[in-house]
This record gives sequence, C-alpha cells and structure tokens, in this order.
Amino acid sequence: MDLTELRQEIDKLDDELVRIFGQRMEVAALVSDYKKEHNLPILQPARERDKLKDVAEKAGPEMANYTRVLYSMLFELSRSYQSKRSATVSPLYAKITQAIENTPKLFPQAPMVACQGVEGAYSQIACEKIFQNPFILYFKNFEAVFSAIEQGMCQYGILPIENSTAGSVKKVYDLMQKHNFYIVRTFRLKIDHNLLAKPGTKLSDIKEIYSHEQALNQCGDFLQSLTGVNIIPVGNTAEAAEMVANSDRNDVAALSSRACAELYGLSTLASSVQDKDNNRTRFLCITKNLEIYPGSDKTSIMMVLPHRPGSLYRVLARLYTLGINVTKLESRPIPDRDFEFMFYFDLETSIYSEEFVQLMCELDELCEEFKYFGSFTEVV
Repeated sequence: MDLTELRQEIDKLDDELVRIFGQRMEVAALVSDYKKEHNLPILQPARERDKLKDVAEKAGPEMANYTRVLYSMLFELSRSYQSKRSATVSPLYAKITQAIENTPKLFPQAPMVACQGVEGAYSQIACEKIFQNPFILYFKNFEAVFSAIEQGMCQYGILPIENSTAGSVKKVYDLMQKHNFYIVRTFRLKIDHNLLAKPGTKLSDIKEIYSHEQALNQCGDFLQSLTGVNIIPVGNTAEAAEMVANSDRNDVAALSSRACAELYGLSTLASSVQDKDNNRTRFLCITKNLEIYPGSDKTSIMMVLPHRPGSLYRVLARLYTLGINVTKLESRPIPDRDFEFMFYFDLETSIYSEEFVQLMCELDELCEEFKYFGSFTEVV
C-alpha cells in the first residue's frame, strides 16, 4: 500500500472511532443521569483504576502505556461531559455572579493603597499606573501589605509576583497560601535599573552596592563586571536609594529607578544596567472583598492535588477539554506537609464564557483543596 492508500485506511478507522466515541458519550450521559438521580459522585476512582488495568492488558505490552494515556483522556472527557449535564450552581459560582453584579462598572481612581518599601519603589510606580490618584501607605514587607488589606487599613495592595528575567517572587507566592484576598487587576511594568550614588562619586569609588535581591539578579552581568564590590541585598530598590542618600559614605551605590535619582538627590553612574532590555515585572492589585470588573478575562486559582501519579495531568486535561488556556503554572511546597505542593494557575478565559462557568462548578472534584483568587484584566 502506498501513502495515499494508508491514509485512506486511517480515515476509515477514524470515521469508525468518531461514531463509537459518540455512542460512548451517549452512554456516559445516561450514567450521569443515574448518578444524579441516586446522588452518586461523578468520579469513581476504583472503577477507573480497574478499567485502565483491563484495557492495558487487552492492548498488550507494546501498546499498554499508549492505551492508558488514551483512556485517561477519555475518562476526563466523560467526566467533563457528565459534570456539564448534571452541574448545579456551586456556592463559588453564585458568589462570583453576585460580585459581577455588585462591582462598580468603573475601576476606582483615588483609593487608599498599600505598597511595600518607601517612596520611589517600583510598587509605587505600578500603583500610579493602575490608579489615577492613589493615596499610598508604605509598609516594610510583603506580609504587612497582605495584613493591611485583611484588616481594612487599605482598600487595595500592590505586590510583585514575577519578573521576566529573575522569575517568580517566591515570598509572595508563599504568603498567598496563608492570607485571604482577591486579585482585581494585574500590571506589567517595564523595569529600568540604574546605578545611583551621591553627586561627585565615580564608578571606581564604589565598594558596596545595595538593592533588592530580585533587582540584583536582574543585573547579574553588570555586577559581575565590577571588581572588589560587595553586593548587599535590602528590602526594596527605593530603600536602597534612600540608604545611599542618608549615608555619610561616598563609596556606596544603589540599583534603583530613575525616579529615585531625582527623589533622593543622587547621580546616575550607569543607566539601564539590567541584563535584558525587555525586563518587566508583573504586579498584582489585591483587595479584601471579591470585585470583578467588566471585561475580566483572566482567573487565578491555587490547588492542592492528591499526592499520586496523574493528579496534575487530570487537571491539565480538564482545562484542555474545556478549551481554557493556562498562562502560568507555579508549584510551591505546603508548609508542614512533607513533599506536598500547592499549584498556582493563571487561566485565560472570559468570565462570561460557558467554559468558565463549568470550571467554577467543577473545581471541587478536581482537587483536594483550592483557593479562588479572583478574575481580572491585565494592564500592559
């Protein structure tokens, strides 16, 4: 048989597979109706394990693993279809619907906002891009920003979550597990690091450089080009500039923003010293109560999955089945639980889509625990 004939043979087999798949899903629908009538869960782990073992044995050693993968996807498709047919409005989706109805149509312009660091911090710059006239309170660390939101001291908070060069801000991800909040907007800020020092200082004079650890990571090539310089991480890039301005030494410098040079009366010894010109940090805007503004097309959730093979695959397969794009997947260890992880997902889907509704009603069955962090738009 030549290639054309072989492809024709595959087409015939595919036609038969499509017909049989349709029949299988029709029977799955009847199973769904029975489970709903008898108040039975959609997921039956023992049944699936037995079935996977059976089809793998029938397929033979060479095709066993391929068959397991195929049937795992079939099971996921079947569960998704059954969930869609038998779904009732979950408490979470009811809460989301209420938030959509009650959230003002216009994003606030002059709220009280919590930022980490001091005046001139990149968090402040991001805040002023998100809000037109914010009233900003500065806090020493990320946890204090979360606490200010939970206690109602500020209506919103700004936190860095990831950088295109240095990666995720792991401290923020870890704090997300223990605090209660919702994301209402995200913003990607172009980061431009400059070496700042007191007027009259030369680059050859510098013995110590201060900055936040993320900024230091983002400027690794430049820092390695210097000799005899001690690198000291501090809490914030603006704090580093303030330390240099208040120091009585003339051999210290800070990696910070251009705004901090003017703010603290410093001179620029070297401009744009980050490793990559397209260096951006993504910031979260968080609040205490769920707010969902018109046009929200991104959703963040965090899941605890069973500690067994295939758990993450099941979630990704369900998202693929629903046609929901995963734009970020991050894993972080769960405190006091050995070798168990929380998975953070950023998803791309409109809050008005049928797929979003179905996912919100199915989260309980996909994982052991989950947290819904909100639905929002991203400003670039």
